[in-house]
This record gives sequence, C-alpha cells and structure tokens, in this order.
Amino acid sequence: MTNSSSDSSLFEGPDFSSSAIDDELDDELDDELDDELDVEIDEIDEIDATPEHANRVTGGTAQAVLEHIARQIVDDPEAVVVDAGPGRNGLKLSLHVNPSDMGRIIGKRGRVAQALRTVVRAAGARDGQDASVDIVD
Repeated sequence: MTNSSSDSSLFEGPDFSSSAIDDELDDELDDELDDELDVEIDEIDEIDATPEHANRVTGGTAQAVLEHIARQIVDDPEAVVVDAGPGRNGLKLSLHVNPSDMGRIIGKRGRVAQALRTVVRAAGARDGQDASVDIVD
C-alpha cells in the first residue's frame, strides 16, 4: 500500500488554484471590455458630431406653433391648413382658414394676426429660421 501523499505527487499537474491564472484571465477580459467600450464611445462621439436637428423639418417648430394656435382660435379647426415654403429672408408660412373664421384670425385692427406673427417668428428663431406668416383667403 502506498501513502496517499505519494499518490498526489505522482499525478501532480498544473496548479489551477493559483492566482496567476486568475489574474491573467482577468487582464484578458479587462482588455476585451476596454476595446468594446472604446468602440462604443467612438460610435457615441460620431452621433454627437451630427447636427443637433438632423431629423427635423426646416421650420417645423414655427409651422407646428402656427397650426396649433390657429386651431385654438377658429371655430372650424379642421379647415386650418399651414403651407410652408421659401420666403425672401427665410421660411414663409401661409395660413388658410375657413372664410367665416378670417375675422377671428385677423382680430381688431390686426392685433391677433400681429401676435401670431410675433409668436411664430420667435418659434422659428428657436430653430435658427426667420419665419413669416401670410394669412391667405
């Protein structure tokens, strides 16, 4: 019969419990994760490099503001149509309403129309656009 301590010495293989292997594996995993994170950070930087309003319609804010306010003022909101096109100095918005609502949109002495133009111009400035409003029959 042999001693149990001598049996273990006969089949002695690599020491898998050593911290050297664990440290080596940890270093490899850390390197792989760092490489993946570097790629993800580069992709985020590319996204940040695109213009801030790349997906937006030119003058979209001004058009949406005009349409919303006009629909709140008139009696027939379904008849409100806003057409956008190029103007002399920027964006030209044409507001079409039901003829019976024309007085409500223009207001006394044109004060409602002037207020609309002012608010829409400010909304256009937010997008970096010069917006003007024409009220069409």
